[in-house]
Amino acid sequence: MSTALSIIVPCYNEADNLSELFRAFRDVVGTRTDIEVVLVNNGSKDRSAEAFDELSSQPEYSFVRVVNVRVNQGYGFGILSGLREAKGEFLAWTHADLQTDPHDVLLGFEKVMQQSEPAKCFLRGRRIGRPLFDRIFTSGMSFIATLALRSRLYDINAQPKLFHRDLLEHMHDAPWDFSLDLFVLHLANRQGLKILEQPVNFGERKHGEAKGGGSLRGKYKLTKRTFKFIFELRQKLARIAIPH
Repeated sequence: MSTALSIIVPCYNEADNLSELFRAFRDVVGTRTDIEVVLVNNGSKDRSAEAFDELSSQPEYSFVRVVNVRVNQGYGFGILSGLREAKGEFLAWTHADLQTDPHDVLLGFEKVMQQSEPAKCFLRGRRIGRPLFDRIFTSGMSFIATLALRSRLYDINAQPKLFHRDLLEHMHDAPWDFSLDLFVLHLANRQGLKILEQPVNFGERKHGEAKGGGSLRGKYKLTKRTFKFIFELRQKLARIAIPH
């Protein structure tokens, strides 16, 4: 059977999370043979390599493929590395921290496949159950991005993201950091794809440290990088014609 869906999960220093992550995806995939999970060891410096070797060798995790990135070059680079290796007709990515349920990816996939033209859809997560401060932060970021790029952008870093692999043909010069989420949302809008939302409950990270905007310091760094990318992208778009 051909692969219908590839789920990309970038993992950086997630050794303490990997056993639970593998089990969570085993529960999601079950006996299906048309889904693969591509776990990217994104230049981890902890004992992730050993954990990946041990877990991926177990028969119950035969649906998992591990892609190794030798040197970490960013969250986006890890995802792009996984996308290049993916075999699925539809592609998705989500986080390794289990703050959202991996089952949300399958729910989103089912929602896309129920549409009249699944290949012309783009599914994005929408986080619910978040603290007030985080919601205000997200709303502010979304407002500025929408205004600057004239493209409806909300809850930019929510997972999962899911789309037909045809969109890969337009992902030229995709950023290698957390701006990849913004880039692909904006690209989906420019390509005229139907945007679908999958509500996801957002919980606490159980193991390890947040790699993005978890802490105040992380939010500051994420905001700084995102704003820089927004205005660089706006200047670039002003110089070129919009491709279709």
